[in-house]
Amino acid sequence: MNMASSARADACLLLADGTAFHGEAIGAEGPALGELCFNTGMTGYQEVLTDPSYAGQIITFTFPHIGNVGCNPEDLEAHLPHARGLVVRERPTPPSNFRATEPLDAWLKEHKIAGICGVDTRALTRHIRMKGAQNAAIFGIQDSEFRIQAQTIARMLAELPLMEGLDLASSVTSKNPYVWTEGTWHPSFESRILNPESYHVVAIDYGEKLNILRSLAERGCKVTVVPAKYSAEQILALKPDGIFLSNGPGDPAAVSTYSTPVLGRLVASGVPIFGICLGHQLLALALGGKTSKMHQGHRGVNHPVKNMLTGTVEITSQNHGFAVMAESLPQNAQATHVSLFDGCLEGFRLTDKPVFAVQYHPESSPGPHDSQYLFDEFVTMMEERIQDSGSRIQERNCS
Repeated sequence: MNMASSARADACLLLADGTAFHGEAIGAEGPALGELCFNTGMTGYQEVLTDPSYAGQIITFTFPHIGNVGCNPEDLEAHLPHARGLVVRERPTPPSNFRATEPLDAWLKEHKIAGICGVDTRALTRHIRMKGAQNAAIFGIQDSEFRIQAQTIARMLAELPLMEGLDLASSVTSKNPYVWTEGTWHPSFESRILNPESYHVVAIDYGEKLNILRSLAERGCKVTVVPAKYSAEQILALKPDGIFLSNGPGDPAAVSTYSTPVLGRLVASGVPIFGICLGHQLLALALGGKTSKMHQGHRGVNHPVKNMLTGTVEITSQNHGFAVMAESLPQNAQATHVSLFDGCLEGFRLTDKPVFAVQYHPESSPGPHDSQYLFDEFVTMMEERIQDSGSRIQERNCS
């Protein structure tokens, strides 16, 4: 085993390939097992840890100072965290922010998330970039029994399923439908309850972030959230003005076994559809496209994406380990956005239906906010369909 040590080592990060990093335990007691990935964001660690798209994963933060703004109940992206663990360079300091209600370490313990600090996260990130995504474990160590512990953990890692082939959306989706009316957070009035009446959006919850719902509510949308396995008939019976396909964790090909028949029917209905992240991938699969596992994935808040329709560049927040293969999409699917990092497809739209999707996160909190206009485009699509439906009803009445 390769070793990277810390001054006071009482925890270990063991990778499936046998590489071990020693450090100091933080958060809850391990072991914690999951797919190891890295996130390059300098802010938003609480949002990352509560993003359901990170279900089944251990997150390495490349920014060394994680925890300095503490935690609070307003910045959650889900009602409960879904990340398995975290890896950081420096031990989290006491919070220094007027919005903090508790330190990160206490919050981790409260939510049973194991962590390790004192790790050379630059070396670890380089390792992931070279070797690719793999499973790993965080566990507490006792010097006299380390080798026995490591052998036990290594056996557990060997039995842990890889992310490819996993349907995790069904494990994080909401159990029952519910209506969302809360808007985005503002310094002057914090969270607020809205009474939106302009548009009715049905959001299919594959593991959605709450700030997506807040962003829709801010634009006058009443949002009805439904479980991932809701049928097309159940969704259309709610008479939506628009349908939203959420982000979520796991392998899109595994989720598509039940999402493809539903999405095929919804696309055919003519109701405007907007998908984000996993929703983007599932929509592509429903149209006959294909997805593939990425070597390391895109995770961070500084990813440049080019809008092919306008020529502008957006700085985006991303979190995905799978990608849509652009060449697999049908002829009526037009590529709209591409990554300037690696040319990965980041968005497409249908030329004959009011349907579009992006791989990144326009709702990102705390930012960047370059892509918030996509929610406005979705609202415009719904408005146009409502007006068109009204015109057709008038024509029928006149005839």
